[in-house]
Amino acid sequence: MYGIGITLTQFMLDEQRRYGASGHFTGVLNDIATACKKIASLTSKGALVGVLGSANTENVQGEVQKKMDVITNEIFIEALQNNGNAAALASEEMEEVYNLPENKPRGRYLVLFDPLDGSSNMDINVSVGTIFSILRAPNGVRNPTEKDFLQPGVTQVAAGYCLYGPSTIMALTAGNGVNMFTLDRDCGEFILTRENVQIPADTQEFAINMSNERYWEEPIKRYIKECVAGKDGPRGKNFNMRWVAAMVAEIHRILTRGGIFTYPFDERVRHDSNGGKLRLMYEANPMSFIIEQAGGMAHTGYERIMEIQPTSLHQRIPVIQGSRNEVDLVVSYHRPNDD
Repeated sequence: MYGIGITLTQFMLDEQRRYGASGHFTGVLNDIATACKKIASLTSKGALVGVLGSANTENVQGEVQKKMDVITNEIFIEALQNNGNAAALASEEMEEVYNLPENKPRGRYLVLFDPLDGSSNMDINVSVGTIFSILRAPNGVRNPTEKDFLQPGVTQVAAGYCLYGPSTIMALTAGNGVNMFTLDRDCGEFILTRENVQIPADTQEFAINMSNERYWEEPIKRYIKECVAGKDGPRGKNFNMRWVAAMVAEIHRILTRGGIFTYPFDERVRHDSNGGKLRLMYEANPMSFIIEQAGGMAHTGYERIMEIQPTSLHQRIPVIQGSRNEVDLVVSYHRPNDD
């Protein structure tokens, strides 16, 4: 449709003309791409530039930050606050909305991001990534508040991630399918390498942290038990299990060859996080947008993730995402009186 080999910049300009998008939209995506290129450079150097290890600080969730959590957050702020494309920012690493300095021009979009998903993987040289979500900013508001960000996932203008692995790959959707771009380090451009990505409806691969099994609800225990039973069990086929401990890597694998990823309801956080581990605004919503645009399904077990009305910037929820038929089966196990 667009032509394998075109640059991300050309792709965005074509989208802008095709759907009448604003220059601000193209600009904000360009700013995000710039941030991702800088992060890709740092992740490829690691210990050579002293970015590994702990920063000896905690984020708003009380999690110990890695040096790269802090550095990548600053890279995103710097990339997004100067060109008049964003109106305000929100990050997993910041407690409150980041309003642009008074002398900076404002744009039309709110940008939410997890600057370095799976940052603990940096120290062992395993894949990490960036996740981002773009929302429309309210008209006439110079300094948007948290309330302005609390939009359900269905209102997202665009979402994407950047995977920093053997190659750097950006997956992007603006509501018209999912396309992937690979960073060509020689020319410094993201190049379209996969278009109209589709997730197989069926799979024989699941991703879950099995060490947490004792904290799961019965529907998830049932599903995983059936998968582990293999061809001699009720599913009649063997499954593989994968666990990278970075959502970007897990979802990229699903987009590449199918599968199901779940961080299900957890009894340990029933009361303080509604049973969820992953952040709705920075992780679940953008990834759900991508998954659905690629023909997959994204759910909590009880409701479609993209329809949840957020109540806070750092709200957490259970997540079940991936191949449609497999996710639908897990959801069916959550229904009352299911046999």
